[in-house]
Amino acid sequence: MTSKLTTGRAGIRRGAAAIATAGLAAASLVAVVPTPPASAGVGKAGASPQVPQSPPLPQSTQYSADGWKARPEQYDGMDIERDVPITMKDGVKLLADIQRPTRHGKVVPGRFPVLVQQTPYIKTVLSLPPINWALVKRGYVIVTVDVRGTGGSGGKWPVWGEPEHSDGKSVVEWAASHNRPWSDGRVGLFGISYGGINQLFTASQRPKGLKAIAPAVPMGDLYRDLVGKGGRGYLELAPAYLAAVSGLGILPNTNLLKDPATALKNIQEHWDAAAGNLKMIPEMIQGGDRAYDSAWYRERSPLTYVDRIQVPTLLMGGEFDAFQRGTPMLYQRLSAKGTPVQFINGPWSHAIAAIPAAGVSLPGVINEPPGVKLGELQLRWFDHYVRGVPDPALDRRNKQVTYFENGANQWRTARQWPPADVRYQKAYLSGQASKGRPGALGTPVSGTPDTVKWNLFSGLCSRSTFQWLLFGGEFGNGPQKIPCMTDNRYNDQSGLTYDLPVRGRPLRFTGPVNAHFTVSTKSRDSQLTVRLEDVGPDGSAIQLTAGWLSLSMRELERGRSVVRNGMVVQPWHPYTKASQKPMPKNKPVTVDVEIFPASWSVQPGHHLRLAVQTGDFPHLFPPFPQLKDSFGGDVKLWHDKTHPSWITLPTQPS
Repeated sequence: MTSKLTTGRAGIRRGAAAIATAGLAAASLVAVVPTPPASAGVGKAGASPQVPQSPPLPQSTQYSADGWKARPEQYDGMDIERDVPITMKDGVKLLADIQRPTRHGKVVPGRFPVLVQQTPYIKTVLSLPPINWALVKRGYVIVTVDVRGTGGSGGKWPVWGEPEHSDGKSVVEWAASHNRPWSDGRVGLFGISYGGINQLFTASQRPKGLKAIAPAVPMGDLYRDLVGKGGRGYLELAPAYLAAVSGLGILPNTNLLKDPATALKNIQEHWDAAAGNLKMIPEMIQGGDRAYDSAWYRERSPLTYVDRIQVPTLLMGGEFDAFQRGTPMLYQRLSAKGTPVQFINGPWSHAIAAIPAAGVSLPGVINEPPGVKLGELQLRWFDHYVRGVPDPALDRRNKQVTYFENGANQWRTARQWPPADVRYQKAYLSGQASKGRPGALGTPVSGTPDTVKWNLFSGLCSRSTFQWLLFGGEFGNGPQKIPCMTDNRYNDQSGLTYDLPVRGRPLRFTGPVNAHFTVSTKSRDSQLTVRLEDVGPDGSAIQLTAGWLSLSMRELERGRSVVRNGMVVQPWHPYTKASQKPMPKNKPVTVDVEIFPASWSVQPGHHLRLAVQTGDFPHLFPPFPQLKDSFGGDVKLWHDKTHPSWITLPTQPS
């Protein structure tokens, strides 16, 4: 059954904010893949039916940045065909909604380029106007698919596993087939979060017809970016997320009235899969196999496959995003192998970065680069790389990184990440730090060890709680209205701090940071949470970035770490069960804590603060075996000539 939507501009504007907020709340952890309608089965390319071709594109008008502006809309409405089945190689049927352009209430005949998004968050939500409206009205067909084991699709949800990778390839080739009377054979992928992640899996399969992708806020490494940062469990979201997606799969879907037998069969199958997937939650908490990195996580990590991607890739990340670590790594790998790529990394959380990627504009909410309308950037990308519209200015930006320097509040560009002007410098811990009394950060000065008291509930009200809730509460009176959610001065009292006063010129840095500490503890294990903060003249402490480590997971693989001038600047830990080893009682050992990348300019009169605690609750919580070994695990932080401790900063000229 086809329903026609021909809502005019006024209606769209009235509903935009409400739908954007509700839809993005479901979509911000999403993977969305558009899929064409009609017959079931993955179609093979064949003779094209005789249908009219779409009209030529209207000329775009110029705008300030580089002579590009979104071309005018060609069509005045959108048709949605719901619950179109697509059969996978193993016989499982995925359901798709297909959005096509209309004029005066009638579907426009002809072949169009196709954009696919794949989601576990119920495709119906992501095919509501105004989401995708701008693309459809400019001559794209949108195919939105419920991934295997979710929504109205059959099968069992593989939690990003290999069946989903193969499904993506099948969906793209189905959409590109000339058996689809509305497809011209050219396909792009788009989507946010989950929908960005599975673009990377799909593109690595190199499906026929795929021309370009635009993943927004995707992860790179499931374990290190999300589930097990520092070898600790992501208590705040990972179990709840697993339960939420599994729960969505057993809700009644739009296919229930049309084909109740199949819909009920799918719900039962989803229920069975949910029961199995939810067993992972106690397994993580109790220190089972899922508490450690393994082949299971690597299968579900885009960085495992990214070197196989050959199509142009537009990456959008957030400097306060849940995937703050992984998205820049994806850019590095794509750029190094010569794949056409651009990377925009803004001062955004997960939800805020998702808004322009959904093609929705909320003025005043998004901090955009000068001369760039993020909501139109995907259109430009797909017009050039999918449609083939010449765009020399976009070609010249290949490998460009556009990033926001916080503190200076300026957008900057570079041709690599971290930028080429970065120089790594050590800042040593010194002085005697105690609660409420900072030690020093700068040149090495000997001192006796400081003691970081074991506090499992440190971080309870901090930037971590705000950031790692993913949506961050930016809409309305959210958590950001609670002072301690954005000002860490209160949380700093739960550990120790070391301050570096900034005088004369700003202290600028961009990239990941390593904290190389000499530590000891009487316990078999303990944890470190390491934060970098900008302390203003008023005493406010704004968290720039952070890193985490369970001391029993301290083993370092130098060959996989990033080393510059003999210094480890981005450590890599195996986080496997085999690499875990208890701390020797009261014996100093060296550890390296990976602090996630940031770009910041600490202004004169401010201080760069290193804050060290043992907890980050509720964001992270050690599995029970680690917790048992950590009780009472005060950590001595050494900083003398024999046992130095420092951070390695990626500084830039000021």
